[in-house]
Amino acid sequence: MSKANFLKTDWFFGLVVSLVVLGFAGGELLQSLERKAYDLGMGMTSRAPSDRVAVIAIDEQSLANIGRWPWSRDVMADMVEKLAAAKAKVIAPVILFSEPQLDPGLAYINKLTELYTQAGGLPSTATPEELAAQNPLLAQMAGLLFEAEKKLNTDRRLAAAFAQAGNVVLPISFRLGQPQGRPDRELPEFVRKDGIGAPAGSGFPTVNADALVIEPLGKVAAGVGHLNVTPDVDGAIRTEPLVLTHFDQTYPALSLMVAAKSLNLKPADIQVVPGEAVKLGRLRIGTDGMARMMTFYYQDKAPGQPAFAVDSFFDVKSGKIPLDKYRDKIVLIGATAAGASSLFVTPVSPGMPSVLMEAHAVSSILSEHFFVAPSWGFWAESGVFLLVAVYLIALLPRLSAGMAAGVTLLLLALLIGAHFGLMTTRLMWLQLMVPATLLLVGHLLLTIKRFVVTERGKEKSDLESAESNRMLGLAFQGQGQLDMAFDKFRKCPLDEQLMENMYNLGLDFERKRQFNKAEAVFRYMAGFNPKFKDLEQRLNRAKQMSETVILGGATAHPGGTMMMVEGTEKPMLGRYQIEKELGKGAMGVVYLGRDPKINRVVAIKTMALSQEFDADELKDVKERFFREAETAGRLNHPYIVQMYDAGEEHDLAYIAMEFLKGKDLVPFTKPANLLPLPKAMSIVARVAEALSYAHANQVVHRDIKPANFMYEPESDQVKVTDFGIARITDSSKTKTGMVLGTPSYMSPEQLAGKKIDGRSDLFSLGVTLYQMACGKLPFEGESMAQLMFKITNDSAPDIRTIRPDVPDCLVAIINRALVKDPEQRYQTGGEMAKDLHACLALVGGAGGASATASAVDIAI
Repeated sequence: MSKANFLKTDWFFGLVVSLVVLGFAGGELLQSLERKAYDLGMGMTSRAPSDRVAVIAIDEQSLANIGRWPWSRDVMADMVEKLAAAKAKVIAPVILFSEPQLDPGLAYINKLTELYTQAGGLPSTATPEELAAQNPLLAQMAGLLFEAEKKLNTDRRLAAAFAQAGNVVLPISFRLGQPQGRPDRELPEFVRKDGIGAPAGSGFPTVNADALVIEPLGKVAAGVGHLNVTPDVDGAIRTEPLVLTHFDQTYPALSLMVAAKSLNLKPADIQVVPGEAVKLGRLRIGTDGMARMMTFYYQDKAPGQPAFAVDSFFDVKSGKIPLDKYRDKIVLIGATAAGASSLFVTPVSPGMPSVLMEAHAVSSILSEHFFVAPSWGFWAESGVFLLVAVYLIALLPRLSAGMAAGVTLLLLALLIGAHFGLMTTRLMWLQLMVPATLLLVGHLLLTIKRFVVTERGKEKSDLESAESNRMLGLAFQGQGQLDMAFDKFRKCPLDEQLMENMYNLGLDFERKRQFNKAEAVFRYMAGFNPKFKDLEQRLNRAKQMSETVILGGATAHPGGTMMMVEGTEKPMLGRYQIEKELGKGAMGVVYLGRDPKINRVVAIKTMALSQEFDADELKDVKERFFREAETAGRLNHPYIVQMYDAGEEHDLAYIAMEFLKGKDLVPFTKPANLLPLPKAMSIVARVAEALSYAHANQVVHRDIKPANFMYEPESDQVKVTDFGIARITDSSKTKTGMVLGTPSYMSPEQLAGKKIDGRSDLFSLGVTLYQMACGKLPFEGESMAQLMFKITNDSAPDIRTIRPDVPDCLVAIINRALVKDPEQRYQTGGEMAKDLHACLALVGGAGGASATASAVDIAI
């Protein structure tokens, strides 16, 4: 192959496409696609948020009634005091108190107080009584100054409220980045006390503190946590760093600290497992390599109704909403009004306030509703990508356009289904959009390439040229469309190469047993070169087959179906002329045949052994078939169907046997069509005698069941059929997955694969007698495994629970026949027949059900 042709091959093109997509896998475009798929998966995932989380929103209504933001901090102090009195579990204002709030009047009050002291007033340590005794006017002035300072110093008021509540968690903020050197200043003690000991590199690094809490508030807060988030490449917030590393110390997120306080845990109870998880007491929160949690964002209850209970700050302040609602709740307070709060893009909202983001994060932690990218995810994603690449390189170029489209759509559905299935059911995220993109883009590009290169080349040439038709014929042949292949081959001039192709086509028709079509192919070839290979022999054989036996194609019955060909004589099988089909058995078809030489009517059972067994075991199976047929043919008993002949014709094995007018006993096992008990016992007794004779001649039937007993009611004639047939495949399994023998009637030792003897047939006969007596099988199961277990381990149900009028002697016979241990079972069919005749005599003499087992105790 030239270099130019090599570069044009489909597999090389598929390789190039795979490498290009792999090169762009980490790019913004494909990663954005992964994020969009992540957002869709989250939107399809339904979880209920924690009912322990409540939000008090500083909304438009609150601003309209209380005033413009920011408010005086005594408003927040009043709210904290009310929530503390209502026994809220944790109070978390999602507001940065990083600067003191200095009222302009407070500065004047402080100056007046200073002037008052310098002007000769008593020191500030003087008591009101001392001031009043010295100068009542000064005392009144000092009181006013003290009251004004207390009223205007809102930070002191808020700190007092925090201290009284004892459960307020405050936010801080860091500047993210890789730190160098040492920090600009040490963090305050009230921040450092909430640090957690964690290995180096276990959290997202920070540069310096960006916005802390003023000292009066920080000292009395129950804890602090950072409020930082890390947007993805598309600006959306999907993850939250649960811990940040500030130089040599690690600090928890506000949501993590709030969750810890709600569980009565301390920062010491927070442990970081680098690259895997953050542990909070017994909770294990899965994280990525930078300790970031993939927050679960809950769906809104309705448009405009967040997933969490959100109440207006003003409604709570004014008493419209009872404070008892927040008892034992985690209360997050924050701004939601436009201009008062920062808005963030999340998978469920284009603009979510930070207070609601914290609500989602806290609920995710407490309810363990976070998404996880498993540690083995990279290898799984890489493996899927590699499999898709192999499909594009090795398999897709070999498929037809229709088949390729079907396989690609199936694989695409599997990839997308796996992505969304794992997200919605397991909260697990595997990035499968890159391999899905490769699959879709690769298929489209390969299809376009085929059309541009292959189809354009075909348009420039004669579509009916010899080479194009030959190639089309080979393509159709490879797809199993043999008729269309033959049609294309006939449009090509015959040469040695085409003769080889058509010879293989004829062989394919033979393999499908379409001998008339094989004959047509070989006859067409003979017109060019009748001496090609073994063409004459092939033609004669195909002609003979098409004139005598036509077997169905791949969808026919396993034994093949002989069909009368209009305008020809009746088909022959060996020396027998086929009259009609009688029925279909486990491995083949049964026909009514006639031996023309002696005019004897026979039943012919066919078995397509070559279709049922692999080539490596076919020879052994055929030898066993004829050996068993010969053994069964020597049986000569009035209750056994006589076998006349056995042979093989065109890979079809057959047995010619005595033709009986009756039908099998299956209809007489139905509850509504049971034979009288004496009649059933008489039939089974005769079968037992036949089995006794066969066993004495070293022939075990192996498939005793009602379907193998032929019965003619008018003459009361019964005969056992199919001796030796089950033995043919005793240790082999057919190609169709079928094992001969009916499990419902098998003995325990036969199911266990042990060596069996005639006592196994007697167990099967006991099952048959049970069914003929009451219309039900003694062992039934919903599955094959359950059925086999019951046969091997469970006792048969008492038949009298199904049919109370069964005589005692018959119950005893059935129970002995169904004993699991062959040593305790009937040892010969003659013993069983003897007991059945004795029981039959008792039933006839005692009126049936009144007969007792004692009369046959000796026999049994």
